[in-house]
Amino acid sequence: MLEYRRLGRTDLKVSSIMLGTMTWGQQNTEAEGHAQLDLALDAGINFIDTAELYSIPPMAETQGSTERIIGQWFKSRKNRDKVILASKVVGRSDSTYFRASGEGTKLDRANITEAVENSLQRLQTDYIDLYQLHWPDRAVPLFGNSAGTRARGGGDGTEVPVAETLGVLEDLVKAGKIRHIGLSNETAWGAHKFLLEAERGHGPRIVSVQNAYNLINRTYEVGLAEFAERDDVGLLAYSPLAQGFLTGKYRQGARPEGARMTLFNRGQRYEKPGTAEAIEDYAALAKELGLSLVQLSLAWVTSRPFVTANIIGATSIAQLKENLATVDVAITPEIEEKVNAIFQLRGSPAP
Repeated sequence: MLEYRRLGRTDLKVSSIMLGTMTWGQQNTEAEGHAQLDLALDAGINFIDTAELYSIPPMAETQGSTERIIGQWFKSRKNRDKVILASKVVGRSDSTYFRASGEGTKLDRANITEAVENSLQRLQTDYIDLYQLHWPDRAVPLFGNSAGTRARGGGDGTEVPVAETLGVLEDLVKAGKIRHIGLSNETAWGAHKFLLEAERGHGPRIVSVQNAYNLINRTYEVGLAEFAERDDVGLLAYSPLAQGFLTGKYRQGARPEGARMTLFNRGQRYEKPGTAEAIEDYAALAKELGLSLVQLSLAWVTSRPFVTANIIGATSIAQLKENLATVDVAITPEIEEKVNAIFQLRGSPAP
């Protein structure tokens, strides 16, 4: 059944399933986004994730479209008080279409303040419950890459200090525009640094980290998972189905019509050596257990003790209903043993 878990050390209880929204504005229309929101809310979901970047794939023409769709839903349903809303500000980037200046982005006062104001306007709300840094300002491996190809702040003298970023966020909390802060696509060093600077009085304490986590990418368990137990900073797990690869629809090189890989060819993170073999092993285990690969994959993520919420996304109501139903799938010790046996053999081929 659906659980409600504490978000960090806040007084917020969030649903263990979080609704992801990044397809709204490209793959999904406004009406389809609203239908998904209605269904999720009726099912007990109270936690919604979006970002100024969305929809995906990112482009100037559709940037902010997802937040606008959510804002129109709030306006028409008049239910902002029923939702715990999370959004994100982009990290260091050379992209010039996010800011009015036409310059690249970084996590300083001007950029974060402009981003928050724009998001609030699009979302048609006075506040954002959880405001996350979409990726770091410093150079770190991101989105399956082995080098810092998206964040270019590190080592060139332009990196925005964590204390400075936290100071901006603190002012926004005091102004009532955001309530809590979190990180995304972050490392163990980054999480520690943000906690340390908050303890030094330089800003608010992080309550969550949103990173990729799934059966073929369990790297979060090394270094980061311990923060949930020791510092009350849980995981908001994105890509629990590995961008659709853990549905099984791309097995043996299949490319179904209308699927994200077919449309956008952006799944290279999940096509690395060893991923296909790992997916076949998990698919065989799911069949043995009388489950679908989707059920096994999503239930596994939701069941992890360091996960605050599992972010599910869908492009159809049928997919969303299937995903929501996984809250009734129990991961028993026997299933956990079988999953870990595959992990011991296959590891995390798609970090």
